[in-house]
Amino acid sequence: MQAILALEDGAIFTGEAFGATGEQWGEVVFNTSMTGYQEVLTDPSYCGQIVVMTYPLIGNYGINKEDFEAKRSFARGFIVREICDRPSNWRVSCTVSDFLTKENIIGLAGVDTRALTRHLRSHGTMRGIICTGEADIKELVNKAANSPDLSEQEMISVVSTCESYTLPGSGPRVVLMDLGSKSNIASCLNKRGCEVIIVPHDAGPEDILALNPDGMMLSNGPGDPVMVPHGIENTRALLNKLPIFGICLGHQVVALALGAKTYKLKFGHRGANHPVKDLHSGKVNITSQNHGFAVDEASLNGLDVYVSHRNLNDNTVEGIAHKHLPLFTVQYHPEASPGPMESAYLFDEFIARLKQEV
Repeated sequence: MQAILALEDGAIFTGEAFGATGEQWGEVVFNTSMTGYQEVLTDPSYCGQIVVMTYPLIGNYGINKEDFEAKRSFARGFIVREICDRPSNWRVSCTVSDFLTKENIIGLAGVDTRALTRHLRSHGTMRGIICTGEADIKELVNKAANSPDLSEQEMISVVSTCESYTLPGSGPRVVLMDLGSKSNIASCLNKRGCEVIIVPHDAGPEDILALNPDGMMLSNGPGDPVMVPHGIENTRALLNKLPIFGICLGHQVVALALGAKTYKLKFGHRGANHPVKDLHSGKVNITSQNHGFAVDEASLNGLDVYVSHRNLNDNTVEGIAHKHLPLFTVQYHPEASPGPMESAYLFDEFIARLKQEV
C-alpha cells in the first residue's frame, strides 16, 4: 500500500506503508542513530512527532521485551529508507511493523531519507501529515500547514505517570519528577542503591518535601519547556531546599525556574553521537540526545549559574550548574549509553552530592 508524507511547505515524499493505516499529523524530526530504534519509538520525548531515521536499514534486530523506555509509544509516525521484516536476534519478540501496528503508528518505508533530512536541515523542523492509501495532495499539505504547532501543545500530562510509585533501595531517597521519563533514568539511580520515588509532573513542593527526599531529579519529556508551568513553579519553590539534577527537558525546566529563557532550535539534536565538552574536566563525551529546544546562554547572566557543558557541533548550552546551590543539569541523556558509557559519571556525582547533604 502506498503511503505519503506531506510537509507544511508543500514538499511530498512517497513510499510504502507498514505498521498501522490511516492518517496522522505531527512535527517531523530526524534521528541520526544507527541503532536504538526501539528506544526511540518508546521514548516519551517523541510524543507528537513523526520520526525519520537517517540510517538506511531499520528493524534488522526486531523488537524485544527488555529495551522499552516506556510501556507504550507516543510517536505519531515512523519513516525509514528500508524496513527489515525478517529480524535476526535471540531476544526478538516481534518485527517493527508488528509493533507499529499494535501501537497504531503509521510507518513509511522506501523514502529517500537523506533527501528528507537535508530538506529539514535546510528549512527547519516542520509540521507534516503521514497518510496511507490514496489521498488529495493539496488537502494533505493544507492540513499539515494548519495543524497545531508543537509549542501550542501541552503533552506532559499525556506522558507523565498519574500516580506515584517507588523503586525500593537502601541508599539515598530520590524523587524523580516524571515529565515523560525514560525508564532507564530511574533504573540508573536504583542500580546505584537509591530509593527512587517517581511522582507526577504536577506534584506540589509540599507533596515532594513530605516524602523526606535527599534530592530530586527532573526527567526528560516532550515539547516546549514553557508548556510545563507546574514543573517550573514547583521546581522554583524547591531550589533552596533540595539537591537537584535535571536531564533534557528537566534541564530546561530548571533553567526556566531560575529565570533563564529557552528557544527552539532549527532542527534539534536527535542522535547518539553528539560531542559534548565537560568544561570542568576538559573531557569530551559522545552523547545521546533528543531535544528541539535549548537554553539561551545570554539569559543566564546574573543568575548565579554557569555553563558546565557545551555542544561542540553548534556551541549550544549542554549543561548548567549553580555557583552556590547543589544544583546541576545536562541537556543530553547520561542514562542512554549509546555505546560509550562515559556520561554515567553524572549519576555518581549526583549521588555523591546527596550523601554530602545528608
